[in-house]
Amino acid sequence: MARANQTPEQAARENIDSLLTQAGWVVQEKKDIDFSAGLGVAVREYPTDVGPADYVLFVDREPVGIIEAKKEEEGHRLTVVETQSGDYAKAKLKWVNQNKPLPFIYESTGVLTRFRDGRDPKPRSRPIFSFHQPRVLQEWLTQPATLRGRLLKLPDLNQDGLRDCQVRAITKLERSFQQNRPRALIQMATGSGKTFTAITAIYRLLKHADARRVLFLVDTKNLGEQAEQEFRAYVSNEESRKFTELYNVQRLKSSYVAKDTQVCISTIQRLYSILKGEPLDEAAEQDNPAEHAQPKAPLPVVYNSDLPIEFFDFVVIDECHRSIYNLWKQVLEYYDAFLVGLTATPDRRTFGFFNENIVSEYSHEEAVADGVNVGHDVYIIETEITKQGGHIQAQEYVDKRNRLTRKKRWEQLDEDVDFSATQLDKDVVNPSQIRNVIRTFRDKSPAIFAGRTEIPKTLIFAKTDSHADDIIQIVREEFDAGNAFCKKVTYQAEEDPKSILAAFRNDYYPRIAVTVDMIATGTDVKPLECLLFMRDVKSRNYFEQMKGRGTRTLGHDDLKKVTPSATSDKTHFVIIDAIGVTKSLKTESRPLERKPSVSLKDLFYDSPPAKSNPDYQSRLKEPLCKRKNSNN
Repeated sequence: MARANQTPEQAARENIDSLLTQAGWVVQEKKDIDFSAGLGVAVREYPTDVGPADYVLFVDREPVGIIEAKKEEEGHRLTVVETQSGDYAKAKLKWVNQNKPLPFIYESTGVLTRFRDGRDPKPRSRPIFSFHQPRVLQEWLTQPATLRGRLLKLPDLNQDGLRDCQVRAITKLERSFQQNRPRALIQMATGSGKTFTAITAIYRLLKHADARRVLFLVDTKNLGEQAEQEFRAYVSNEESRKFTELYNVQRLKSSYVAKDTQVCISTIQRLYSILKGEPLDEAAEQDNPAEHAQPKAPLPVVYNSDLPIEFFDFVVIDECHRSIYNLWKQVLEYYDAFLVGLTATPDRRTFGFFNENIVSEYSHEEAVADGVNVGHDVYIIETEITKQGGHIQAQEYVDKRNRLTRKKRWEQLDEDVDFSATQLDKDVVNPSQIRNVIRTFRDKSPAIFAGRTEIPKTLIFAKTDSHADDIIQIVREEFDAGNAFCKKVTYQAEEDPKSILAAFRNDYYPRIAVTVDMIATGTDVKPLECLLFMRDVKSRNYFEQMKGRGTRTLGHDDLKKVTPSATSDKTHFVIIDAIGVTKSLKTESRPLERKPSVSLKDLFYDSPPAKSNPDYQSRLKEPLCKRKNSNN
């Protein structure tokens, strides 16, 4: 912090000195040079043949870089002074033998800092959080080529076992790296293999570009565990050994990060707590942080010498449409790394954050057309209460229930109470309405899933944990089933959620799972054939993510293991809309002004020109049946 009697130039130098010290540099005046003071020494006002350089950086007594210092008010001019800093890097230094330009060039105000490596194929400055540590610059100098140079020599991708959409995504991502573009976005439909694509790209970066470390960032503990499983199961088409036999993979469960890890899996909440230097509340990792209000003035991340800015070469951000904003953005911008976003449902903010560098666009419609995903039908259940709300007369005795403890008490109302449909199951619980929906689902299922002798694997989305308990009790009653038939899969469940989720995937029971948010996004349950919405969703992206739980394909043999009466592969899934969620949101992703331009002739003949038309997939969806049942 600048003192009252300091000039802006002095304040900037003090801030720069502090950043250098944090990164392990010993800052010295030119008259007091002592190269034995540390591995890295930063000498102020070092004389050159073009004038004194603000700072010259020495590593193990050898000059390696310079810093051009500017006052904070000149932060907007850092790119303007790149020529000046470059001249100092090429200048002849006094007192040392130097026969080539210094490779590492910084411009800094002590608040903003930019950096470039003169050995890169096309040296380009980039903003960084702080300065690199001396030992890292020393390591970089021992390598025959920089990371950006090594990326230019990636071998052609072996396409065996990869889908076309995965080949396109990896190829264009690597081209983006080769162009030194700092951020890239992979948009791929749920079920098309985003994580597999990312792991394939990471494998190639580690093997062929000699990347040191990659951070795989998630926003829930559940997604972190799932990612770890996929890394452990991954086998490259280039060799027969598993990924974890070749590279060290660590999922962070504390603040300790092993130095020999090559892939680090972490929630953004945990990494944020590490960079703030504060302990983490374990519950913070359990659900999507984007669902909660954040403080207006979040504490900034601070430099961490154990996890310096150069610790990771690449950061892959899963479900990036919800984890790149507000306080979480600080974590991403801390590291001097390439950023890669993964999502099925980007929005305008996502495109903006990744500099509109979209290396993959693979929509759900394309995935359905390619047989990568399955499509869906919609069945609507409407009740008068769902549509209009309800009315409770004064003097009636009603149950008042604590939402958390669920403790009840009788209470007589003093006046009439009107409640809207949106208040249903939050402020007002109407068991009859829940029962009406569940009973209709039970009675109509034989027609919706013709030929089945059991209810297909069904996921019910509830509004709250208390609402989920009400649904479970009524489901068990209406289906005349025991506890195993219907289970709650939320973070508040008394049983282990992971065990229930594993049984839901792999076993006959439970047939129905009820959740709030835990498996609303990102979690794979391939046998799912029915999604029952008993909560509304305002976010289009979140709704698309929830729908994505049903899009996974599954072969007949695997489906039959959990649903014995299945007679074919999983061909589609069904959305049961009991709350109007499909009506309240514009879920159609194509532009409203688009007019179908694919003829039925081309559609039937499945001609290549038709498949390349963006309307091809849209017309494929038109025959999907929308059924409606009305219950008062």
